[in-house]
Amino acid sequence: MPQEPTTPYFAPQLYIPNGTTDISFYIKGLGAIELRKFMNDDGTYHVAELSIEGRVFHLHEANVKKNQPDPEMVNGTTVMIGLFVEDVDAVMDKAVSAGAELMMRAQDFDYGYRQGEFKDPFGHLWLIEKKI
Repeated sequence: MPQEPTTPYFAPQLYIPNGTTDISFYIKGLGAIELRKFMNDDGTYHVAELSIEGRVFHLHEANVKKNQPDPEMVNGTTVMIGLFVEDVDAVMDKAVSAGAELMMRAQDFDYGYRQGEFKDPFGHLWLIEKKI
């Protein structure tokens, strides 16, 4: 398990539909490691703590009463998760092969980044990027 950092950092909380039993996209598509999980009695995920190269994020079942909708509940999402990686094209290819929907092929931009976008199987948008 990653060591607790001494400086502030972001740890996104991504809401997934209730009844989710398979979060393997994050492992197969992004190389995440499942650090721990809390399951409901019916075998569905309540919370999963994952890490990509030591960067922690959480999956949590949606809860409308707490204003925690998954993207499908709100007809999309207002957040894009930026993930800096060494090889944008390899990560994009792996994610799409694991079930992501390609939104924008990786390309170089004049502001100094190589970036590509995909939507994961739960509707979350990802911007895979590298400074060039």
